[in-house]
Amino acid sequence: MIVDALRDAVGAQLLRVGDAISDDDGHDEALGVSPVRPLAVVTPETAEQVSRVLALCTEHRVPVTARGAGSGLSGACVPMPGGVVVSFERMAQILEIDADNHLAVVQPGVRLDQLDAALAAHGLWYPVRPGEYSASIGGNVNTNAGGMTAVRYGVTRHHVLGLQVVLPTGEIMRTGGRIVKASSGYDLTQLVIGSEGTLALVTETTLKLQPRPAHALTVLAPFATLDEVTHAVPKVVASGVAPSILEYIDLLTMAAIRATAGLDLGVPDDVQATALAYLVIRLEGDSHERLERDMERVAEMLTSLGAIDVYVLPSGAAAALIEAREKAFWMAKASNADDIVDIAVPRGAIPALMATASELAQTHASWIAGCGHAGDGNVHLAVFQPDASVRKPLLMQLFAAAVELGGVISGEHGIGTEKKPYFLALEDPAKIALMRRIKQAFDPAGILNPGKIFDLEGGPS
Repeated sequence: MIVDALRDAVGAQLLRVGDAISDDDGHDEALGVSPVRPLAVVTPETAEQVSRVLALCTEHRVPVTARGAGSGLSGACVPMPGGVVVSFERMAQILEIDADNHLAVVQPGVRLDQLDAALAAHGLWYPVRPGEYSASIGGNVNTNAGGMTAVRYGVTRHHVLGLQVVLPTGEIMRTGGRIVKASSGYDLTQLVIGSEGTLALVTETTLKLQPRPAHALTVLAPFATLDEVTHAVPKVVASGVAPSILEYIDLLTMAAIRATAGLDLGVPDDVQATALAYLVIRLEGDSHERLERDMERVAEMLTSLGAIDVYVLPSGAAAALIEAREKAFWMAKASNADDIVDIAVPRGAIPALMATASELAQTHASWIAGCGHAGDGNVHLAVFQPDASVRKPLLMQLFAAAVELGGVISGEHGIGTEKKPYFLALEDPAKIALMRRIKQAFDPAGILNPGKIFDLEGGPS
């Protein structure tokens, strides 16, 4: 029996079965996904233990799902019935911080907030800020997480120099390294990033770091229409001020943020009554004087682009607003949203996408509210339509519009199970066929996270 074999391989203290398995082991934060209780949960401490687990599961054809903090939004870490969860909760060490070379080596269970606290003493930071800062590095790698700072710093794949991974057959392999240049064969590091645990299990990550900004200012600009906001975004990006955050927030989401966080942003009541959307812009720099000049330049530009007014937020209010914006998913969930989408389009196409979203909401008698990483075209929308027979066609049309505009159906949350039907319907079949062949090369038995992204004939189901 596989449970007995796992117990022999890693020890009873690293194995949860039966009533010891918690409800949290069976789901992530995807809306509407039913938890699945796995057969067993293994909590390894070393890559060698992961190797033994995967070799056994390949031998017995038992599906395996990796789990980090469980904060994903696509159902990617929901296990298979009768499967095994490999939870990296015990592999949560920061192995090295190399301040001279601006890199860190971490295990997959390290949380973003944990890493940030350790890097602060070195004047460094890891500039990937997804909405949930308790997310794990392993989960970030598996989904190629992005976040609000992607407009300036990019997403996870731009900061991963190398990986240690365990293949389904048990081999432990290193990809990449501690260097920023490599032209030596296929880039296996980038292939694993974003693969949602379907190719290999990540047991160590080498991250590229950035100097921690010395100064920052946050600007809030209310606009009378969302259309004015979306048209202003490309102009701000092209101005050369290089914002580290460039977010839009619609009226409904801003009202929820204010109510939930109890924020007073200093915006007069008459302006609030007129504004239907807001831009939030964060500027960073080593010189306060340069930052002030950039702020004045941005303020003049926003005013010329139709902003009702421009406010420089006090540091406390700015931090609170950004934190509340990062938690927008939880507000949508608390408000009983039926789905959350994270479409990415070229930023110049945001006005067209938002116009389509508005039309679809009216056509399908639904409510769509949102905010997003406007600087990189990643739009987050909360869809309120409890009737799945109405909501699913709405989403299909919305995703199809994004693809037509040159975008993708998920910018940072991944495909998992929840976006799989849309992905398979809208993606190039030749590309999906190639992905299946890559999956088969890495995982010939089909045990790693089956049913996520696409289905694979002959694997566990």
